[in-house]
Amino acid sequence: MSRLWVPVALLSGVGVTLILSEFRWFARRPIDERLQPYVPGGWQRPVRHGVLSVGTFREVIRPLAGAVGDLIGQLFGLRDDLSTRLERVHSPIDAGALRVRQFGRAVAVMLAGATLVTAVGAPFTLSILVVIGGPLLTFLVIEQQVISASNRWQRRVFLELPVVSEQIGMLLSAGFSLGMALERVSQRSNGACARDLQRVGRRVRQGLSESEALREWADLVDVPAVHRLVGVLSLNRDTGDLGRLISEEARSVRREVHRQLIVQIDRRAQQVWIPVTVSTLLPGTLLLAVPFLQAMRLFGA
Repeated sequence: MSRLWVPVALLSGVGVTLILSEFRWFARRPIDERLQPYVPGGWQRPVRHGVLSVGTFREVIRPLAGAVGDLIGQLFGLRDDLSTRLERVHSPIDAGALRVRQFGRAVAVMLAGATLVTAVGAPFTLSILVVIGGPLLTFLVIEQQVISASNRWQRRVFLELPVVSEQIGMLLSAGFSLGMALERVSQRSNGACARDLQRVGRRVRQGLSESEALREWADLVDVPAVHRLVGVLSLNRDTGDLGRLISEEARSVRREVHRQLIVQIDRRAQQVWIPVTVSTLLPGTLLLAVPFLQAMRLFGA
């Protein structure tokens, strides 16, 4: 019994130390916090996290969750990284926070699955499938939600681009500068292109040129029509008839949207015939099967 008290005392001491570290009167403040009031702008007291606090746990698990999530994404062939997709859809959370959320939900599903298979007494193969497949499925579901949101945003930008291009062309033909035209279009609606152009305006105010900010938008949204439009807008200082070029590009994008719409309508029209064909072939198959079975019975006798 005396030997057992040694590890119990050690664990108790570590536990008490971790608990007391949450209190400011016990834990010694680090030197950067003690010097904070004496630097410019250091009058605000920073938020300090203890050893067991949620902030510290997130800081520790964030790099691990990001590395594991990126590895799983590469294994499943994801071309864009998570930060690009989140920035594309104007998500309020960053990639690290989403990876931590994925990691937490996957761990919760794994613990729930392990508890379930232990209580039920499932076979080994089914237990491995539930304990490993459940967290992986949870991770992939969240990843698929982000991918679907990114694809929907790209589709919205592509569908709104003809109207936005025509508006920019009319404003340039009316005498507006390129920066004023982009600012005017971004304030006239709350669509996908308008929100993207608001970000372009912010990047211009941060010091980028209009061409660089537009090229950054085209690389982020990754839509071929946007790349072509940005290429035309980049000729702002080299040509005086930019409105006509933008109008031609808008008509080209509108024709492309029209072609994709026709393809989608034809595809849905073909899908309508699938249940009709099945409902027609099934009775015919039954009518052919009856005499065939009858002939097999007669020859078998």
